[in-house]
Amino acid sequence: MERFARLMLRTAGWRLVDPAHPRDKYVAIFYPHTSNWDFVLGLLAAWGLRVELAFLAKHSLFEGPWGRLFRAVGGIPVHRGAKDNLVQQVVELLERRERVVLAIAPEGTRGKTDRWKSGFYHIALQAKLPVALGFIDARTRTIGIGPLVELTGDPAEDLAVIRAFYADKEGIRQENAGTIALR
Repeated sequence: MERFARLMLRTAGWRLVDPAHPRDKYVAIFYPHTSNWDFVLGLLAAWGLRVELAFLAKHSLFEGPWGRLFRAVGGIPVHRGAKDNLVQQVVELLERRERVVLAIAPEGTRGKTDRWKSGFYHIALQAKLPVALGFIDARTRTIGIGPLVELTGDPAEDLAVIRAFYADKEGIRQENAGTIALR
């Protein structure tokens, strides 16, 4: 699958950035998330990097014939707005697995937002895992995973580091890129 994914990305004109992180388990945020193509490119990148992927997605994507496919590629359905202690459930899932990269689009949508959802931050802190800065940059046609960030527990300090990394990254539909700030 790795060769196929790399070939598909290369054929489409994208360059895969492979950080060769030594960790087998981390939370990867993916920004900017501005287009439906982000999912396809992100999945190809994960396969190309040989990442054991898990990702959170709205529950409606798992209904009907697509549900089996989304689960097979690592999807975990989320009921938006439900008060079911999702952060704790995801932390427990991460604790049970030796090797996994939990990919989250902190914007929570492809549309423009004024703030990121804070779930990734709470999950990473509670699970004591670093956050990898996954990206798509349509300007340079690169996709991949940047540095690992060990969260300090100070959101202002951590977001300053994250914001600096993403400062020059452009989404496919850059006008939909959300503001890097937590709710």
